[in-house]
Amino acid sequence: MHHIVSIEAGALVADLRRPAFEHTWTEHEATAQAQVAERLRDATIAVVNKRLLTADIINSLPNLQMVAIAATGYNNVDLDACRARGIVVSNVRGYARETVPEHVFALLLALARQIGPFHRSVAAGRWQQSEQFCYFDYPIRDLAGQTLGIFGGGTLGQGVARIAAAFGMKVVFGEHKGAATCRPGYLPFEQLIREADVISLHCPLTDATRHLIGTAELAAMKPTALLINTARGGLVDEQALADALRARRIGGAGFDVLTAEPPVDNPLLAPDLLDAGNFILTPHVAWSSREAMQTLADQLIDNIEAFARGEPVNRVA
Repeated sequence: MHHIVSIEAGALVADLRRPAFEHTWTEHEATAQAQVAERLRDATIAVVNKRLLTADIINSLPNLQMVAIAATGYNNVDLDACRARGIVVSNVRGYARETVPEHVFALLLALARQIGPFHRSVAAGRWQQSEQFCYFDYPIRDLAGQTLGIFGGGTLGQGVARIAAAFGMKVVFGEHKGAATCRPGYLPFEQLIREADVISLHCPLTDATRHLIGTAELAAMKPTALLINTARGGLVDEQALADALRARRIGGAGFDVLTAEPPVDNPLLAPDLLDAGNFILTPHVAWSSREAMQTLADQLIDNIEAFARGEPVNRVA
């Protein structure tokens, strides 16, 4: 009989049905990293989200047969260690195809239309004291006609492209950094960096994509360009971005992710940046609409049931 242990249940607000096979289920709302190995000690199936499953932890769990990731990203799990043990690792896919692209455009519209600065100015009494019916303290940009560059052509990148087309934006996809050739329909990495009015990131975090956007890339971007990141914090050199935002070397940035979460001592948390008007930061919630979380919860259990039938799906290892 399978013993299923969920160590980050509080990260999912949805109706999570129990698998339709004989099992025991243990659930923890939250788990500190130091508690992971102990809590999974007897598990045959581990349900994880963001906690690290290192090789040492995996090798300390003799009964483990499956890791069910309650997310799409899997960089927190040592896949090589799982492969060596024959442990199946499955993730959840496609559940955020609507909610993440919508969040991208929420960030983009807030920056382009200067929603935050104008709202704060009204709260401070600026409109009430104006001599005209409106004022133009913050420049507003239309999205129509702007070039949107997307790195990552998967479900989420394609979802962003569909919305962009409805706004009348020109959509281009960027080739891998350092690629020797360019796929049809893609722009070379450096060309996209130079030409895009908006750049939206939808890549996995790997050794090849870590700090995909750094000092050199930020310097090459248009001074009016906007950078949107709803993928992984490590894709961007956060200190370099903080410096660029302060110096107004780019037009602005909207982020939903940081390298470490919850964040501690991150340069993008500096009060002057959060109050500057050219930077918006949300706490990794782009994925978390009610509809998306329910889809995730249903697919998570589907993955576990498929494994128990001997027909694993959505495998990454």
